[in-house]
Amino acid sequence: MMSGSNPTNAALFFFLIFFMASLKLTFCIGNSSSNTIIACPEIEKQALVSFKQSLKDPSNLLSSWNNNGEVNCCKWKGVFCNNLTGHVIELHLQTLSGIINPSLLNIKYLKYLDLSQNQFDETMIPSFIGSLTSLEYLNLSNAGFYGKIPHNIGNLSNLHTLVLEDNSESLEVDSLEWLTGLSKLEHLNMNYVNLSKAAYWAQVINNLPSLIELHLSSCNLNDNNDDIANNITNSLAILDLSGNNFQSFDTPRSIFQLSNLIFLNLRFNSFQGPIPSITNTTCKLQYIDLIGNFFSSTIPEWLYTCKSLEYVSLGLNHLQGKISNAIANLTSLRSLDLSTNELSGKIPTEIANLCQMQRLDLGWNKLSGEISDSFGNMSDCFLGALEYLDLSDNQLSGHLTHQFGEFENLKAIDLSSNSLSGVIPNNIGNLSSLEALYLDSNKLTGNLPESMGQLSNLKRFFISDNTLEGVVTETHFARLSNLTTLSASRNNLTLKLINPNWIPSFKLTSLQLRSWNLGSGSQILSWIETQKNNMNDLDLSNTGISGNVPSWFWNILVLNISHNQFHGKIPSINGPEDQHVYLSSNKFSGPLPRVGNNVTELDLSNNSFSGDMSHFLCDTTYETYQLEILHLGGNHLTGELSDCWMKWPSLEVLNVGNNNFSGTIPKYSIGFLTNLRSFNLSGNHLTGLIPDSIGNMKQLESLDFSLNSLSGEIPSSFTSMSSLNYLNLSYNDLTGRIPESTQLLGFNESSFIGNKLCGRPLTINCKNDGKSSGPTHKLEDQDQEDEKPEIEWFYVFLSLGYAAGLSAFLTTWILKKSWREAYYKLLDNMWNKIYVYFYIRWTRLTRALGRN
Repeated sequence: MMSGSNPTNAALFFFLIFFMASLKLTFCIGNSSSNTIIACPEIEKQALVSFKQSLKDPSNLLSSWNNNGEVNCCKWKGVFCNNLTGHVIELHLQTLSGIINPSLLNIKYLKYLDLSQNQFDETMIPSFIGSLTSLEYLNLSNAGFYGKIPHNIGNLSNLHTLVLEDNSESLEVDSLEWLTGLSKLEHLNMNYVNLSKAAYWAQVINNLPSLIELHLSSCNLNDNNDDIANNITNSLAILDLSGNNFQSFDTPRSIFQLSNLIFLNLRFNSFQGPIPSITNTTCKLQYIDLIGNFFSSTIPEWLYTCKSLEYVSLGLNHLQGKISNAIANLTSLRSLDLSTNELSGKIPTEIANLCQMQRLDLGWNKLSGEISDSFGNMSDCFLGALEYLDLSDNQLSGHLTHQFGEFENLKAIDLSSNSLSGVIPNNIGNLSSLEALYLDSNKLTGNLPESMGQLSNLKRFFISDNTLEGVVTETHFARLSNLTTLSASRNNLTLKLINPNWIPSFKLTSLQLRSWNLGSGSQILSWIETQKNNMNDLDLSNTGISGNVPSWFWNILVLNISHNQFHGKIPSINGPEDQHVYLSSNKFSGPLPRVGNNVTELDLSNNSFSGDMSHFLCDTTYETYQLEILHLGGNHLTGELSDCWMKWPSLEVLNVGNNNFSGTIPKYSIGFLTNLRSFNLSGNHLTGLIPDSIGNMKQLESLDFSLNSLSGEIPSSFTSMSSLNYLNLSYNDLTGRIPESTQLLGFNESSFIGNKLCGRPLTINCKNDGKSSGPTHKLEDQDQEDEKPEIEWFYVFLSLGYAAGLSAFLTTWILKKSWREAYYKLLDNMWNKIYVYFYIRWTRLTRALGRN
């Protein structure tokens, strides 16, 4: 039976239970939907009102913040209070601008302040932020601040989380020493903040004993290897040092010794050498990203022991060797990127049994073998999980198996640039989630399956550069309403529409049907006309189309209708910015069209354009033009090359060969084409000298002036064109010595034949001591009598020159050494000029005598 004191004890017990439950509830965070009764203190309410008055609120986020509406500020949007005391303890405020009012200092119990994703008008982070000493969470990321981060943020000794990420890269520090005051800090994010002046940053980080998560991506960190190797705190579980482009050392091995690490991002840091090994027996890593470095080892064996790994990205390195069968251990793997390395061998079949795999990228390697050996027996769970598969640019061969049509959630598959053969599986149309299909640059044969038309989510379809054949009809496009890109060039396909008035459901931005048979109409098909509103890339080259060009074609960004039967005159071309227009090998005629400043590539070659090009070159509409490639070869253009090339400084490729241009090469303006890489004036009627300013073209790789009537010597400036790897000056009237340089000596005789040149690489030697500019000539016996007087005078002067040179040399030899050197150099120059002068006179005279 219960004693008399038991009811009291029982009452006390239930009171304590109620009190503790109430105490727990009072520290729950309230918001605008809370039924809290206690109102926030008036001083805090007025502080928020003042804070609002300094702000601009285009989204009306703070519309509830006023004295005339809800009196309890704990119910205002973005405000969270302590339910027991009513004190404001959290502020979550985004999409604002204006000034941050220091009235926040009156909110003494504020623990959580999130002002991220704003656009404040401050030049710097307000220094009073460092006086909000109750803060445990501070997020000022991407809020429009710039300049130096104030050191007094280090006074916030209660901070657990500090986020200062700045995508605009406008924030910087002169030191990180202030971080040492944040002994409770667990999470630090300073991504994109300029830390280049923060010496010994790793030592500072090591003095944060509670730090668990560190994000210093793209911070321009200095690369003191010893500093990093010896000072990375072992408490870290999450480490992101990506995008700092360290260049002076191998990867700090200490990073891989962090026993608690679960997340590691070192992408794009220029680390080199082998991937370091780990020593801790149990690998906890779940995420590792080393993409974009210079690692040159094999895939480390320890990686296959990290059974918790979900994300692995080792692409864009120099990894070698094979992918181990031990990859079967990574049963939690969701994403594997080994692309753009030098991996070889077969792809292990175990990969196709990883049931969690969603993204697999092995592209741009040297992987080989039959694709059916690696992906011919895929597990059902793999077929159900995979969303992205990239095996492009390898050496895979063999046929695609029926299983490639059984993926349940596949969104993109890229098998391009391999040696796959056989037919495309008929069940490819079952890939109902497929958005991108890349099968281009293989050896696929057979017909295009009609089931393709069932891929209702397909956006991008690439099958160019195969040997597909057969007929394509509307059925192949029946449900492709989302298709935006169709690239099917260079196959043996024929388009045969059952309904000539067919209007497709898709709206293409890119259509490439090069070398297709588009049917008997030989005109632009009406269904192509329906695509004009979105089209920015159209390739109908070599399809046999004729007629006039539709006016809307001239607004297409990349237009290729070359190798057809189009005719007529071309209007002015000035489409969208960076426009590329290829019209070669048609039947266009009339004068050259004017081009606007948006055209960067223009090919009008092998047509019947006529007239001169002065209106084209010297158009005053723009001061300069942005054209980079101009191909006018193989037309009927006449007149001179107008001296207006200074208006075309961006040209990299210029071809006006095989026309009827005459006159000289412009001496002045041609030197402005300093960006030229390829220059072709061949097959015209150009005369005169080759301008010395050609030597300004330091980037020139190909030069063809053949089949003209150019005269004079090859300019010595040719020796400065160190990038030149093709030269053709044949069949002109050039004379003299070929300038000596390693670059010019590398060409064979065919580059210079058909001229009157001498010297290497020709077998024709130049006269006498190698200083002369003409070839050696043997005079006929019957001419020797007439030429004797002039030849004797020549030898008189020649002897005088030698005597003067010898006497001067002997005289100065006994004098000061520097005098001897200077005088001999002067004498040598004088002798060269005298010798060349008289030799030229002698050559002209002997030619004249020979004609008589």
